[in-house]
Amino acid sequence: MKSSTVVIAGIMFTAVGIAGFADDGLLRRNLGTASGASGASEGVQEASFGLVDKGARSTVPEYQQVAQNTQQPAAGTTRPQAAAPVVDESALRYFASKGDTARLQAEISRLRALYPDWTPPKDPLAVPRNKDVQLETMWQLYSEGRYAEVRKAIAERQTAETGWKPPADLLERLNVAEARARLVNASDLKQYETVIEVAAGTPSLLTCSEVDVLWRVADAFVQTDRPDRARDAYLYVLKNCESAPERLATVQKAVSGLPYDMAQELLAFERTAPGGVAEFESLRDDLARRFVAEGDGDGKLAVDAKYIQRLERLVETEGLASDALLLGWYQLRRDNMAAAEQWFRRAHDKEDSASASQGLALTLIARKAHEDAEKVLYPWRDASQDAKATYFAATANLLAIEPPVALSEEVLARIAQETTKGRDPATAQQFGWYARAMEQPATAAQWFTTALRWKPDDEPSAYGLALSLNQLGDTAGVVEIQRQWAGRSERIARLGETEEERRDAIARQQQPPVREPVPATAVQRTEPVVVTRQPAPQTTTRYVTEQPVAVARQPQRTVRSATGCRTSINPAQLSPQAALNRGWCLMDLNRPLEAAEAFEVALQAPASQMREDAAYGQSLAYLRAGLTNKAAVAATRSKQSRGRVEELQSAILADRAIAAFDAKRYRETLIFLDQLGQISTQRTDLMVLRGYAYLNLKRYAEARRIFEAVAATGNRDAQRALADVSKAQEIWPNK
Repeated sequence: MKSSTVVIAGIMFTAVGIAGFADDGLLRRNLGTASGASGASEGVQEASFGLVDKGARSTVPEYQQVAQNTQQPAAGTTRPQAAAPVVDESALRYFASKGDTARLQAEISRLRALYPDWTPPKDPLAVPRNKDVQLETMWQLYSEGRYAEVRKAIAERQTAETGWKPPADLLERLNVAEARARLVNASDLKQYETVIEVAAGTPSLLTCSEVDVLWRVADAFVQTDRPDRARDAYLYVLKNCESAPERLATVQKAVSGLPYDMAQELLAFERTAPGGVAEFESLRDDLARRFVAEGDGDGKLAVDAKYIQRLERLVETEGLASDALLLGWYQLRRDNMAAAEQWFRRAHDKEDSASASQGLALTLIARKAHEDAEKVLYPWRDASQDAKATYFAATANLLAIEPPVALSEEVLARIAQETTKGRDPATAQQFGWYARAMEQPATAAQWFTTALRWKPDDEPSAYGLALSLNQLGDTAGVVEIQRQWAGRSERIARLGETEEERRDAIARQQQPPVREPVPATAVQRTEPVVVTRQPAPQTTTRYVTEQPVAVARQPQRTVRSATGCRTSINPAQLSPQAALNRGWCLMDLNRPLEAAEAFEVALQAPASQMREDAAYGQSLAYLRAGLTNKAAVAATRSKQSRGRVEELQSAILADRAIAAFDAKRYRETLIFLDQLGQISTQRTDLMVLRGYAYLNLKRYAEARRIFEAVAATGNRDAQRALADVSKAQEIWPNK
């Protein structure tokens, strides 16, 4: 059959050896099937879950068609008694002599389908041996899977014996066997369209005697995004095939490749085994784990309560931390924080792991237990990018608590060390505000300067630095900051005004913002902002060379007054407009997770403009907290202007590029940077990142070209990178 004659929307199944295919008509009606090949004998029934072109050739062997045509009486005549067909039983004898019971049974089923009145011999070995020695040899080669040699033997005999024709039975079986080999080979090579095409051209393969072929065809449909066709293939097995191990394996394969709803449809065809036991009972525990795990990945998926309850019983009886983790993430995805914390604690107590600690930390952050979250996640902070982001979310929020909590020297020291190692601008900024609360303006200035070195467009850090330098009496430093931020920050520009002017400015800041806040984009890798400032007091302890000092703990201190949004309240008690204002205020204080909660309330506003602002703000908040995936989701919760869409997309892609690079997924880094380049001009630091991605992939010529272009602008990182390329080429000179 030519591939052009087949509509690859599905496959026609020929159910050979399945007597009384009861749901054939239903399957035709549901799936829009074509009738079987014209002239099919009465014993051959067809099941279909696709369309075969009307121009396709018949799959009925030629000798059957001839026999049927000769049996059709002329109009007005009486049908003569048809002579009993001669059944070629040589294959039966041959398979029996080899002890190949599987092929023997398949051959009996095939002959029964072709000849309904035929009765299998009681002893296949008693079937007379084929007197044609050459034909006997061809059958032997066929049984051994040496199909090319069978073709060669047929061709040689036809050349030697003019007029000799091989038995149609042998040719048909040979065609099917070769098609099966092609299908299996295409499946192994992941050539899924070829699998479907071969199956469509050889429907006699698609029977219960070839369940492996059915599985491969179903997998091909899954891999080509046609899960409904894959479901039909699996359903065919469950409706018609009797082998218990094959039915069990069919369910296992189906649930691993099909969506949850389709998997439930297949499970409905479960049978009751002798003794009253459900045939899929041995899979129930694994099914519960799989379906709950699907719910972990899709917060909108409503998993049947029976699977949740079964997994809960498994936690009670088997006590596996992995099962408790599945339940924890499932509840977390649905914002059931109390239940999620319960399961994460059980997993954490049973087996402390990165996943258990991260999940528990997220629930602790949700109920504002930031100190406990930092303590839980600290041992696993470097386990993954998500763990690192969660850790910094905990530290930033811990330092931002109002009124500030008195943290131990040990906790402050380790947070400072991780902040400098991870170059996290959000925590660095909060360290600055924390130091100001502890009345250490010099230390605060160091932290704000560091935050600006990592993120030059961080206006709250610039404002905090200006306040600290003003307190230290560094007028020149304040003037320099005001010059750098002229036209970008009104509050920095007004710093140093009279008390009356300052009160007026503060009052204006409490009104709805008239500017769009600067997005919390990825960590910058540019040169630091140079600011003149007073040196830190000699009483502080420096933890990292040329990095900010940790804030010293002072038992006797004056806590700054809580104004504006510095007090902690439940945003759910606010109106949408008030929640929106509070969200922007919290963003100015760099408390992004609390800001995200406030924006969530504002998203319930009836006014579309307010919802748009809230979705925009929530996306920025999650970006600043390092939760890129949540930021991407938040950005879709309301229609945005083109400018905002491009801004958010740029920030998200930049974060993902950096995360991929840090995870050593350099090709993925380049993909994100390419996508970013399509919507915006790439920053200098990201060009350097691209160069290092090329360098790690040993694409030295491209890396050097990037670094040379950036170095020409005076960028020191690019200049140092050129030296790295030269060193790498010394090690791998041929790359």
